[in-house]
Amino acid sequence: MRFTEEHSAFRKVVRDVVEREITPHVDDWERAGTFPAHDLFPKLGELGMLGLEYDPQYGGQGADHLYTVIMCEELTRAGAAGIPMAIGVQTCMATPSLHEFGSDDLKRRYLAPAIAGTQVCSIAVTEAGAGSDVASLRTRAVRDGDEWVINGSKLYITNGTQADWLCLLARTSDEGRYRGMSQIVVETSSPGLTVSRKLDKLGNRSSDTAELSFVDVRVPVANTIGTEGRGFQQQMAQFVVERMFAAYGVPTSVRRALRRTSDYLKEREVFGKPLMSNQYLAFRLAELSAQADLLQAQNYACAEAYMAGEDITRLATVAKLVSGRLIREVADTCLQFHGGVGYMEETWTSRFFRDSRLLSIGGGADEVMLQVLAKLDGFDA
Repeated sequence: MRFTEEHSAFRKVVRDVVEREITPHVDDWERAGTFPAHDLFPKLGELGMLGLEYDPQYGGQGADHLYTVIMCEELTRAGAAGIPMAIGVQTCMATPSLHEFGSDDLKRRYLAPAIAGTQVCSIAVTEAGAGSDVASLRTRAVRDGDEWVINGSKLYITNGTQADWLCLLARTSDEGRYRGMSQIVVETSSPGLTVSRKLDKLGNRSSDTAELSFVDVRVPVANTIGTEGRGFQQQMAQFVVERMFAAYGVPTSVRRALRRTSDYLKEREVFGKPLMSNQYLAFRLAELSAQADLLQAQNYACAEAYMAGEDITRLATVAKLVSGRLIREVADTCLQFHGGVGYMEETWTSRFFRDSRLLSIGGGADEVMLQVLAKLDGFDA
């Protein structure tokens, strides 16, 4: 992977804005259980961070995919995973289908403001009975003339209490399972759409998460993204982008955690000598650091294949699976090596431990990733 001087300059831009606009406020946002997306996102939009690879005619930068890789790596410096996740929803989860398949009118009305950061968006797929099994979702959109009438509910919706619009996946026919679904842009100000509750999570607390209710919500059929009835397939492609986003930041996050733990072990004395003098601790950190290198190599291979227009389903699935497991292992190890102080809420290890757990669940659980790989490799029955 070769980064240019322009890539390096962009890395500095992202690092600076994270240190200036995010890190100083993270503790307050964690306590509040939310962050001011309508204040933060316009600042990111001004720097081009919310539409790096999108068409310039809608405000995007038209940049190569490595800029996205860099942004993902640098956002982990925020000190909490909630804010990078919320940004990822805006850039890599709610808008890819709209950019790829949406009409010019939809892009001008919804994509352009999302890129500018003047509108906050969210992806509304998960339901109480349809998490990993997306084909089981029951939210329905029934056509009435030129409008969809939507009824149902969505759960675990990131940015859900602040979003101006949703990329909603709903069932638009009776074909069943993965057939007959469509992606629809739904404005959250629409009558009948309400936030049922703001959810209280174990980690990623600075990112607001909601349960949404739809009761006879009317939306123009023209708000359908791409081809009616092809929403499931479009969503699956969007999920691949989401998994790439999730994996890209993990090596940087892991290395930062290992370095902070190493510094602590060199300072903390036990039985008259630094903890780091215990060779097992040094070897364990080195082993995890080596695994971070391997994951980063996988990530970069995935990025190169994506830029070459290749099918990256397997590469992204492997990266997502490995990244979720690695960050969990690192978080547990760092907390363990800090001992009692690592279990205290005042220590960074506590938040890191809580935040890291989501990566093996959100965007496709580990078990789903294994299911995908087993099918691709011919190991399924």
